[in-house]
Amino acid sequence: MKQDFEQSFKENIDDMDLAQPVEEREEEVRRAEHPEAAISAILFAMGDSVEIKKLAGAIGYDEDETRKIIGMMKNRFEKNKDFGLTIVELDGSVQMCSKTEMYEYLIKVAKIPKDMHLSDTALETLSIIAYKQPVTRAEIEKIRGVSCDHPINKLLEFGLITELGRLNAPGRPLLFGTTEQFLRSFGVKSIEDLPDIAPDRLEEFKKEAAEEIQLKLDI
Repeated sequence: MKQDFEQSFKENIDDMDLAQPVEEREEEVRRAEHPEAAISAILFAMGDSVEIKKLAGAIGYDEDETRKIIGMMKNRFEKNKDFGLTIVELDGSVQMCSKTEMYEYLIKVAKIPKDMHLSDTALETLSIIAYKQPVTRAEIEKIRGVSCDHPINKLLEFGLITELGRLNAPGRPLLFGTTEQFLRSFGVKSIEDLPDIAPDRLEEFKKEAAEEIQLKLDI
């Protein structure tokens, strides 16, 4: 019995391609048989966005293959009206989200999200941050010509911008930039997808800010 087992074990060892690098053998083992199922399970369980690079490593495919699989999944979700979910891409990451048309059903059982109403001042401030990030408060105020404390605090509250660190300059001023929530809210994959801004738009910001100051002085 023992001899039969040893002989069988030796034959199995002989059949293995031990010359194949360990990394390649591990890659074959890790390659998901049903990658779409694996990706959907990961995105559902994580809730938040997951880097495509990490998804690729998890399912054993390269990043290009993984992007194609995600694209096919998204198309299937979008075309099938029986699916209430979709996949959104956010600057090299993807997240599984509810379709916007499902909102009326979600609020019947979920907490109603905070109304993200932005004033014109907040939108102008957000535009400057989006196009010039990373940017300091002083740079924003130089463009607008007025204090931006309130709109910046409101944008931080809504999670549309975040502190990116401090500038290596006297006073070590904070640097601001946009977040994934910003991309998600405005329906863009990355800041590179933002529409080109006209060169004279910043001058319009300054003009509007000057009018805003004058209005306050008149009051």
